[in-house]
Amino acid sequence: MDNSEEIWRRVEAKRPRFSELSDRVWATPELNYAEHRSAAAHAEALAAEGFRVTSGIAGIPTAVMGEAGEEGPVIAILGEYDALPGLSQEAGVAEHRPVENGGSGHGCGHNLLGAASLLAAAAVKDWLAAKGLKGRVRYYGCPAEEGGSAKGFMVRDGAFDDVDIAICWHPAAFSGVNKPRSLACMEVDFSFTGRSSHAAAAPHLGRSALDAVELMNVGVNYMREHMPSHARIHYALQDAGGIAPNVVQGKARVRYLVRSQTMAEVLALLERVRKVARGAALMTETSVTDRVLSADAELVANPPLEQAMEENFLRLGPPRFDEADKDLARQMQATFTPDEIESAYRRAGLAPIPGEVLAERLVPLSAPEPAGVGSTDVGTVSWKVPTVQARGATYAIGTPGHSWQLVAQGKAPAAHKGLEHVAKIMAGTAVDLFQDPELVARAKADHAARTAEMPDVFPIPKDVPPPLDMAAGH
Repeated sequence: MDNSEEIWRRVEAKRPRFSELSDRVWATPELNYAEHRSAAAHAEALAAEGFRVTSGIAGIPTAVMGEAGEEGPVIAILGEYDALPGLSQEAGVAEHRPVENGGSGHGCGHNLLGAASLLAAAAVKDWLAAKGLKGRVRYYGCPAEEGGSAKGFMVRDGAFDDVDIAICWHPAAFSGVNKPRSLACMEVDFSFTGRSSHAAAAPHLGRSALDAVELMNVGVNYMREHMPSHARIHYALQDAGGIAPNVVQGKARVRYLVRSQTMAEVLALLERVRKVARGAALMTETSVTDRVLSADAELVANPPLEQAMEENFLRLGPPRFDEADKDLARQMQATFTPDEIESAYRRAGLAPIPGEVLAERLVPLSAPEPAGVGSTDVGTVSWKVPTVQARGATYAIGTPGHSWQLVAQGKAPAAHKGLEHVAKIMAGTAVDLFQDPELVARAKADHAARTAEMPDVFPIPKDVPPPLDMAAGH
């Protein structure tokens, strides 16, 4: 039985309060593992909707879970609410105008992500109760997706052990089923220790940890010619050891992010990076230690779920935007380069339409594989349970990810319309799963077959705790 119209009406009725939740989280941007106000806002919304709420999942203070229903299959809908550093920006203006210099901002739209997922879960909760069906819907409020891998720690702690299916989404320029392709990754801090000295009077007595970091970076850059073309290695200086040039720096720390198509490839690349670090320490007569912070597995596909979500997109159709929405999008597009706009189409596998500023069309499941992908801790969840993700159009075509322009559009009416649209998709997919045990069985069988053929390399080492101090840069 098709209950699409009924579940969509339930989503529509609840949308205003969840648009407000999204805006509240937008206004209090918080970084990895420090999302205390955002997590509290989601916990309050869960309690107000009648969910049974659990906080501190996997020993992470800002991870929350709400459950409703009894017995039956467990369908999880995943949300996020972490922000990014250095992206503070006023809403609704097409010029760079920070609210707080150096402040954080929701440059990946996670304020929308969490709110839409919770909206979908709330609508499904009410639908289950109205139908008198057995089944449990859970909302997982997941912090620290931006390099913190919180979902991976939650998986390792058993938070998903009894989940049958997981559903998620991400803000985007276009709407459609998310192609299950991502890069596995691992984030590691390399700390060098040398010996401080006076840089002019006694430089021969010093051993520069900062020199070691620089030599490590040079060595890794020379590696790039000799690694797979799909692999990526990035680094960021965390501690230069001080600001005085007349001191030989006795300590320094650099953070590396190593990515590739599989976790096995990541581990092999990381061992080569470690060799470079040891070589840099040898050259500078310093010592080096490393600390794994986080890691994400690559996404595991699930065609039965992807087809089910595609059918929901086809039933609902694309989101619709009005002229005021498009006017703001035109203003935003004027701040983009032609390459940024062209890249958005290329990543979606779509041909450009002249004058298109907001996407009122769907990306078909049959579209080409995306050009250029990142990493996500949803990948680790997808190794544990069958998982499917949507993409929801919430911002102007060409908006760069992790940019002030994306932050500026995070509270716009177009973003709220996209939030509602994708919540309907997720809720509709969940309803299909509750109504069709055979669909759940097919998804689980496909998942079991795929993971049986792949090496079981869990991304996060057993002895690595969640890096709750990550936002502080320690």
